[in-house]
Amino acid sequence: MDSQGKIQEVEIKEKIWTRDFVLICLANFFIFLGFQMTLPTLPIFVKELGGSDQMIGIIVGIFTFSALLFRPYAGHSLESKGRRFVYMFGLCIFVLSVGSYSFIGSITLLLIMRIVQGIGWGFSTTASGTIATDLIPPKRRGEGMGYFGLSGNLALAFGPSLGLTLAGVIPFSQLFLICGGMGLAALLLSTRIRYKQVEESPNKAAVPKFDIFEKSAIQPSLLLFFITVSFGGIASFLPLYAAEKSIAGIEVYFLVYALFLMLSRTFAGKIYDKKGHLYVFLPGTILVFIAMVLLSWLPNLTVMLIAAGFYGLGFGSVQPALQAWAIDSSPNNRKGMANATFFSFFDLGVGLGAMVFGQLAFLYGYNVIYVTSAGSVMLSIVLYLYLLIRTKNRNKNLAN
Repeated sequence: MDSQGKIQEVEIKEKIWTRDFVLICLANFFIFLGFQMTLPTLPIFVKELGGSDQMIGIIVGIFTFSALLFRPYAGHSLESKGRRFVYMFGLCIFVLSVGSYSFIGSITLLLIMRIVQGIGWGFSTTASGTIATDLIPPKRRGEGMGYFGLSGNLALAFGPSLGLTLAGVIPFSQLFLICGGMGLAALLLSTRIRYKQVEESPNKAAVPKFDIFEKSAIQPSLLLFFITVSFGGIASFLPLYAAEKSIAGIEVYFLVYALFLMLSRTFAGKIYDKKGHLYVFLPGTILVFIAMVLLSWLPNLTVMLIAAGFYGLGFGSVQPALQAWAIDSSPNNRKGMANATFFSFFDLGVGLGAMVFGQLAFLYGYNVIYVTSAGSVMLSIVLYLYLLIRTKNRNKNLAN
């Protein structure tokens, strides 16, 4: 009876789909839905306000740089003030900033509120990833983070298409109120989560200084950076690029991308848990590279949708594996900072990509964006192989 009880206890401990994990996934779905609805519609809104391609790049980029700047504060606050405070604080700012777009009539005000939105996004997404990490059994972290990522992927499946569809039938003022309402739903769900207590570090008194990253998470985060540069080019300029080429169906692109992203979440995390990042990273990045090459060519809708499938499958495999790697590498009392570091590099890639690509689009045209993105993904592959070889050599030397 005792042995059976122990077996049942282990099974309970290893369970992923608890009440609180479901709630954090639902909250994550709603905030990502509100965010994804604005992603393809903001460039159109900026054009309506009289902005240029360069201004689109700045407005998209300033959001991610704002999130990047405040993520270290979010990471430290998660350990010092607790998960609940940081998460709800970020969600409140997100709701207020996105809702304010309904009353904005100038580029300057939009730019300011994008900075504010970035702060809310930085706090809320750093917190949600850490909360999910707390709730997932360590031995199933890759699988669990994949499932958690599915909540954002479901939002991605519907958000861009829903945003673009609504933008065609209702004013932007109503659209942005709906987007803010999605964030409000996330906020209400967040009040029902039972948050885990922050673990006290045995060396807490010896580490009072403020730092901006967790060094054990740098390697996977840097690899992610070179990949998410491509995401900035897709999110900011693909709708405009497709329109320039007279290719209809950009809504379908985002749907196909999201479906393949979700498909990857069902198996990539399990592969990471059983075999490690090598078996996930290289196949995934090669698929992302092929997608960028196809988008730089982009002769028709069929090629665009094939690229969407490759990109979704590749990015959906790589991102949770790299996040699990970053978390697994960090001490227990630094999981919040590891998530902050990971998402900071994510933001930096998207923001830098959007800003640089805005200038490239202005000077050379949209297709150069995706040629450059392919080069950035290739850099990630080269860097990964270098790190792999260096680690193997170091292990050999230690063994000798």
